[in-house]
This record gives sequence, structure tokens and C-alpha cells, in this order.
Amino acid sequence: MGQLTGGDPSLLRRINSAVVLRALRTAGSPTLTDLTRLTGLSRPTVEGVVEGLIATGLVVEADAEEGARRQGRPARRFRFRTEAGHLLGIEIGSHRIAVLLSGLDGRVIGAGTKDVSETASADERLERVRAAVADLLRRAGVPRDSLRAVGVGSPGIVEADGTVRLGTALPGWTGLPLGERLRRSFRCPVQVENDANAAAVAEHWKGAARDTGDMVFVMAGLSPGAGSLIGGRLHRGFGGAAGEIGALHLLGREVTPERLLSTTGEPLHPLDEAAVAEVFAMAERGDERAVAAVERFLQRLVHDVAALVLAMDPELVVVGGWAAGLDGVLEPLRQELERYCLRPPRVAQSMLGEAAVATGALRLALDHVEEELFAVEKTVTARR
Repeated sequence: MGQLTGGDPSLLRRINSAVVLRALRTAGSPTLTDLTRLTGLSRPTVEGVVEGLIATGLVVEADAEEGARRQGRPARRFRFRTEAGHLLGIEIGSHRIAVLLSGLDGRVIGAGTKDVSETASADERLERVRAAVADLLRRAGVPRDSLRAVGVGSPGIVEADGTVRLGTALPGWTGLPLGERLRRSFRCPVQVENDANAAAVAEHWKGAARDTGDMVFVMAGLSPGAGSLIGGRLHRGFGGAAGEIGALHLLGREVTPERLLSTTGEPLHPLDEAAVAEVFAMAERGDERAVAAVERFLQRLVHDVAALVLAMDPELVVVGGWAAGLDGVLEPLRQELERYCLRPPRVAQSMLGEAAVATGALRLALDHVEEELFAVEKTVTARR
């Protein structure tokens, strides 16, 4: 019932519209003749589709080139209106909220951050999200009702509807209906994803994994996590828990990362990034206890990553998170992967740094809009 077939005019119109719109988005300001050549459709079909897209506000007639004006009446040119809507990418972290704003082409036109306490409640943290978004939209002069989609990267195991099934990194996060709460604020589609997954998507889009379809992003920290792409598609696992390497210590290795990095015998607080940075700084200065602590931590990290690499056989491992900028992470990881793995992958540092999660969240929003506009093929982050 209601199934569309190849002979259904509504399906044909939708496909033709998607094909023409995609060509318009990538070709600059093509003429009808250009679009006919690029799409393989007949000129009357292209002309009808373009007029329909103009009516929706997604396409506008472009200004004629000055040189063409002097030569006589120029051919009509058209362009995709990237300003017809806007997208947001949001990172919700333990110490900060980061927000990116783009047009419908995914090009960033604004960014902002807000600090937040690691002890903030879920309500307080979400209020900081709203404040960061409101501030960015105000500075960019973008009305809230122009938002077409919002992507969010959050710690924890995230279900398809945006509920955080398990989130120990943030107070009050486990069981939080994050997607539902945010949809009340934005009144547009909100895509919520695990932060390491979002970072993996970002590195594939704009970072170190742009030419790699099989990759793992490792978010190094006291609660390490990983996101992965298989065959160019984000791999979440059956329940969204793929890549939770921070739980590997439960498999008979009870010593947690925060205890491994301790120089006093008392475990560090999992969210105390300043204390972690201090241990690494002490190690660089030659403090024996700190050197031993860092070596213990790195050994655990590389073992955790090696377990994931053995299971997935990626071409590339990208290391990000707070540990990515600290000396001594990449080379031990390369050496250990060569030792443990049958086919060691390449290892690279994140090219996006602390912008990775928000960038991946923006890509989630862009993918949602592209599925709506182009609706011919699934995107890299589409949920199955």
C-alpha cells in the first residue's frame, strides 16, 4: 500500500528534482544548457524542475556576468541558495559547550563556546547549550526559525531517538532523553550521536581520514572511547555501544585509567583534565613517578586500541581527545599495534583537534538535510 514504483510520476519528479538540485549545488551558477548536460535530463524537464525549485526558495536566478551583459542578452543562470536554511553542530562536553553554524552547504559561518562546570546538572548543562546557541545566532544575525537541522555530539551510549542509555561522564546524563529535550528548544530535527562517533565522522569529512573508508577514531582520555567507519559508513553496533573501549578494564583488568595515571596512589577524578595535563607536564620535566604513570596509561591505551584494531582491521587509526596534543602518544601506539596486530594500520593525529566533535555534529545535521533534499542514496551517518 502506498509503494512507489519506477513509473510513479511523484517518484520521478522527486528523483529529477534531487538530480538537478545536486548539480546546482556543485556546479556554481550553471545555465539550463549546463544542467541538461550535467544531469542527462531533457531541457523541458530541467526547466520545469528549476522553476519548481525556485518556488520552494532553494534555487534563485543568479546575476548575469558583466562580460555577458556587454555581449547581449545572457543565458539565464541559477544557483543553489545555501542561505535558504542553516545548520547547527553542537558538542556537549564536561567543561565546555561548542557550537558551529553553517548554511545548507555545510560551510561554517560562525562558532562559539561556553564554559560549563563538570559538576553541572543536566538541566544546567542544557541551559548552557541554549545560551551558546542563542549567542551565536545573535552574533551571526541568523533567525532561529531558519534552522533546518541540529546535530549534537554527547558522551555516552546514545540510542536512535537521542536518549542517553548510559552516560557516566556527565552528572545526570544516564537515561536523559537528550534528543527530546533539545527538540523542544529548536523545533527542527535534532540528531544526537556519541561524541567519538561524531569525531570519526568529522575526520572522514574534513580531517585525517578524508580518503579512508575503514577507520577508527580514538578519543584518548581517562574514559577513552572510539568511533569507527566501515566501508565509509558509521558503525554504531546493535545498541549504539560499539567502540566503548573504556570498559575493557572490566574484562579481568580492574585497574582503571584514572588510577594508572595517579602519582599519589589516589585515583584522579575522571573529569579533571587539569590534573591529567599536570601529570603529563611533570613527566616531561622528568618526574619519575609521573613518567611511570604516563607509561602505565599509554600501555593500557595502546592495548585497548589494539583489541579494537584486531576486531575491525581498519586502514587508519586517528587519535584525538585531550591526549592527542601531548607528546608520546602516537609512537608507542604505532609500536604496540605493530607488535600485536596482524596488519598494523596507519596511525595519525587528529587534524581537527578540539573542534572534531562539533564538526562531526554539523555533518550529522548536513546529512539529515541532504537526505531530505536529495533522497536518492543514504548518507554516511544514516541510521539503518
